[in-house]
Amino acid sequence: MYSYTPAEKRQRNKLFRKGFRQALADCVDPALERQIERIDQAAAERGQRELNALHAVRDTDRQTVANAKAALRTASRQDRAAARQKVRDAEQQLRRSERAVNRAENS
Repeated sequence: MYSYTPAEKRQRNKLFRKGFRQALADCVDPALERQIERIDQAAAERGQRELNALHAVRDTDRQTVANAKAALRTASRQDRAAARQKVRDAEQQLRRSERAVNRAENS
């Protein structure tokens, strides 16, 4: 997964256009390719850190759902409605975090 900053996107596009024009003239500067590679490397590292953080959030949400379900099973009759609502909220948060992980992994 790549995570480019807006400045990196602009710089990479500028370098790509410059390299494309040079390729048409059949004299590509290797320094352009190295600069693009450096930008890609930084974006890949940043993307991996963000993906790891998303995985951590998802794992935490899974544990929260498990804790809420355990609390529901052990709740007294008066507290069951509140416990059910906590389970629903935890499952909803888990679905949001799983969607975020899936979008990040598929992009």
